[in-house]
Amino acid sequence: MPEEFMKEALKEAQKAMSKEEVPIGAVIVKDGKIIARGHNLRETKKDACAHAEIIAIQKACKKLDAWRLEDCEIYVTLEPCSMCAGAIMNARIKKLYIGAMEPKSGSVGSKLNLLGDYTFNHKVEVVTGICEEESVRLLKDFFQYLRKKDKEKK
Repeated sequence: MPEEFMKEALKEAQKAMSKEEVPIGAVIVKDGKIIARGHNLRETKKDACAHAEIIAIQKACKKLDAWRLEDCEIYVTLEPCSMCAGAIMNARIKKLYIGAMEPKSGSVGSKLNLLGDYTFNHKVEVVTGICEEESVRLLKDFFQYLRKKDKEKK
């Protein structure tokens, strides 16, 4: 079942890629159903906070008319940064599923482990490596495309 929901997050990542955004996608699930989706829109919105996770959390809060997402799970194609890890924790999300780890800025085990190494009032269960190959491939394809595009400009 986690793979099914991560594949939906990958579809969101592909939407981001089609807008020339870094292909990161997220879905939030409650009671086995997707209640919110998001993909990276930082370039489109000119907003440093327009990460896939933040967008999905905002939509889920609106849908449930609550800021606590205690009975929800989030599926993200790339390991969250510190801002998004904090938002996941503060939204009281129960479980986080990660596609690929992010060695440069990941905050759920790569650079630091915000959700595991510190004591907060809420614990988020973390599962990694769900559809990892697909997540990595999408990111590599995107950055290869950007390098090629940049080279053609010169």
